[in-house]
This record gives sequence, C-alpha cells and structure tokens, in this order.
Amino acid sequence: MKPFSHNIIFLDTEFSTLDPYKGEILSIGLVKLNGEELYLELEYDGETNDWVRENILPTLTGDKVSREEAVSKIKKFVGDQKPYAVGFVNQFDTLYVYKLFGTDKHPFYWLPIDFASILFGNGIDPEKNLVEDNEVAKKLGIDVSKYKKHNALDDAKLLREVYLKFFEKYK
Repeated sequence: MKPFSHNIIFLDTEFSTLDPYKGEILSIGLVKLNGEELYLELEYDGETNDWVRENILPTLTGDKVSREEAVSKIKKFVGDQKPYAVGFVNQFDTLYVYKLFGTDKHPFYWLPIDFASILFGNGIDPEKNLVEDNEVAKKLGIDVSKYKKHNALDDAKLLREVYLKFFEKYK
C-alpha cells in the first residue's frame, strides 16, 4: 500500500463538546510529515461537557491565543500548498477547523483523510486499536507512554508516527 500524496499534515483538535452546533475548538495540534509541529490553545470561556472538564481542560497549559491569532498562525504554518489534513477522528477535527476558519477559507485541501477508515479497510478495529488500547501503535513498536493522552499535539504526533510505521509495514 502506498499513500497517494506526501502533501499531508497530521491534525488533532480538542473541543468543548461533540455537539458541533454548541462546541468550539479548545486546542489544535498540527504535525508535518517532516516532524515540524504547531500547537495552539484557543481562548474560550463557554460551556463544556463533563467529559471535557474531566479529560481535556486539565491538559491545557493556560497560554491561549485568540481565534484570529490561531487562524493567522495556522495559515502561516500550513502555507499555500493546500495539504491533505490527516486525522484519526477527522469528522470532528476538520469540522472544528472549518468552523474556526469558515468552510471555504481553511488552508487544507477540501478532502480530509480519515486514518480510522484506513485501519478499518485493513481489517483493524479502529476504536480498539487507537482510541482504547493503542494496539496498532504497540504492534508497530511505538512507545505510547511518551505521549499525553487527549493532548492535541501529542495525539497528532502519535498519529504521524503510527501512519509512517503503518505504511512502512504495509507497503
């Protein structure tokens, strides 16, 4: 198996709720194929659900940027090449990025890449293997203990490492 393009950026976000009508992005982690990375936490003082208060808010550092600053920094980091955004739960990650930028103004190619579907298409249970137990990462020889769970940057870095080793193994 060979990827269609190497013009990709690994993306993970954390957000206030799964409800896209109410939720807002709290943090974003972006990692280029070469390992270059960007991590931002956004200003937000709205409502969060219990799970977010318990699992996400404690991981945030407190250094926040405005939505406008985030858009500017992300555009600068991504550049003009319109890379494919590769996410593990890309339906939420890209939705919240589109919400941040506006659907037609975001810096990524319009079609995000869903790594969970790649696993599924290869007969691997995506939820069990990356969300719950990280079995895929462990089988690929990745030390998952070096990554903080539910941290957008660490999740994007782990996804990059899994992606690279996965395509190396299944080429």
